[in-house]
Amino acid sequence: MMDGSDEQLAARLAPALALLAAVGETGHVTRAAELLGIPQPTASRRLAALADLFGAPLVLPSGRGIRLTSAGRTLAAASARALTTMAAATREVREEIDPGTGRIVLGFLHLLGRTLVPSLIRGFRERNPGSRFSLAQGSRQDMLRALREGEIDLVFVAPMPLDDPDLISTPLADQELVLSVPRSHRFATREWVGAGELAGEELVTLEHGHGLRQITDDLCAAAGYEPRIAFESQESETVRGLVAAGLGVAILPRSGPAPPPNAARPTPGVVEIPLSPPVFRTIGVSWPAGERLTPAVRAFRDHVRSGATDLGPGFRPAPLTESGGT
Repeated sequence: MMDGSDEQLAARLAPALALLAAVGETGHVTRAAELLGIPQPTASRRLAALADLFGAPLVLPSGRGIRLTSAGRTLAAASARALTTMAAATREVREEIDPGTGRIVLGFLHLLGRTLVPSLIRGFRERNPGSRFSLAQGSRQDMLRALREGEIDLVFVAPMPLDDPDLISTPLADQELVLSVPRSHRFATREWVGAGELAGEELVTLEHGHGLRQITDDLCAAAGYEPRIAFESQESETVRGLVAAGLGVAILPRSGPAPPPNAARPTPGVVEIPLSPPVFRTIGVSWPAGERLTPAVRAFRDHVRSGATDLGPGFRPAPLTESGGT
């Protein structure tokens, strides 16, 4: 006769799930035992123990084999579903712990998806061709939130969250920032522009929560003025397009290698001018402090920190230091 809670009964049933599923598949105790690699008497004892547990038979003789009763069919069907779920989870875990086939959930700022992220993934997959990536893009604020909440494994952000004790960060690359102006702008023919000269200029920026917005605000504050924000956007390419349309100027990463004089520009209508003194933002890789990374994630983190991959145009390796954590 059954007693105890459903949870207690399920826990006592769990060791025999595979046997019930095998009996339902084969219709024979001996073949089910062979399928599972256990002795036939052991299989028979387990089925008898299950019948005692439920107070009703789960199998009945049928010719030279057996057949499941109505209760047995219900339990066998549930057992098969549970085993399918567990098999999928087992495959996922095995892949996660094997760097050669594991999955890495990587978050990064939008502009880094142009060259930096593809370069790093390509270099890693040359050694780990079976590795898989899930990619998430967004603002610095959104990426760090997802990292803290466990939705992603690693993030590439700038500036690095150096003041967050729950995250560990290390520099990955430095990226030059330049002033982007319309071709008709008075600065368009200049060799360089100081940040202080932007006082009174209408700026096109990203919204708050983006790293570039923080850097722009900090540059203006250091030069002693409040920026005049003409437009805010969530996408850097939109910012660049607004500049091309003559609607303001912007501080953005260089869109590629510095072109030779009179060469075609990466974005028609936009001229990129170095800032003086030069301004770089440091791209960092961050991960949760105090949590064990899977071998796959750890291997990719170590790969990006090694500097073994060409970072792509506009980037240079940053000095390797580590900060954060408790």
